Amino acid sequence: MHLEIVTLAERPDLVPLLDDFDGAWPEFMTWDPMAALYYAVADRHYPEHVFLALDPAAPARAVARAYSVPLHWTQDTLPPGGWDRIVQRASINRLAGTTPNLVSALEICVRPEARGAGVSARMLAAMRDNARRLGFTELVAPVRPNGKRDPDQPMREYAYQVRDDGLPVDPWLRVHVRAGGRIDSVAPRSMTIPGTLAEWRSWTGLPFDRTGPVHVPQALAPVWCDVAQDHAVYVEPNVWVRHSL
Repeated sequence: MHLEIVTLAERPDLVPLLDDFDGAWPEFMTWDPMAALYYAVADRHYPEHVFLALDPAAPARAVARAYSVPLHWTQDTLPPGGWDRIVQRASINRLAGTTPNLVSALEICVRPEARGAGVSARMLAAMRDNARRLGFTELVAPVRPNGKRDPDQPMREYAYQVRDDGLPVDPWLRVHVRAGGRIDSVAPRSMTIPGTLAEWRSWTGLPFDRTGPVHVPQALAPVWCDVAQDHAVYVEPNVWVRHSL
């Protein structure tokens, strides 16, 4: 597939195409409270770090999108708060005028009909090349290993499972490792999504009528339901990958 991958800095007219990805994620994933700190301002404040992949034969609809963000991070270890912590830190850095020293990937989304054609790898390559061009020496990513099918399996076990060829069993981790990334650590609370029981019912179609863990389709860990307190909370683990540029 021939694709043109551009940043919003190069093509600010493409901003409307970013919202044309309905159903790309499970509904509950779109309710992370931290998300608005980034997505609401990404096109204005981080245009050099937002990407769209276009098919020249059908340029009115993007094939894929990708988001990254620059931030300042000096600790040797990456945060256990993962995705949420990166969005928080990047937002604070921007407001304080702090000079960033690395870039974190936040999302790569490929349309279902284009999956399996190596588009995700090309978006990651574009993200790596762009960070290098902007003078950064490292790209990190709190990867969501969505090949994980058993929500009860600890992420610290799944993240390091490999195939006979030594590559990760998880497809998304495999894309990163093939691109030169190195699995660094697990972010055990990368995304925290709370909601009332009514909200969780609307997001998932499940009853949420018993206190205890609930297995939600496409969730990487159980959602904890508390009927007496009328809320449920999902804490998603991700996997940190480092890319030296």
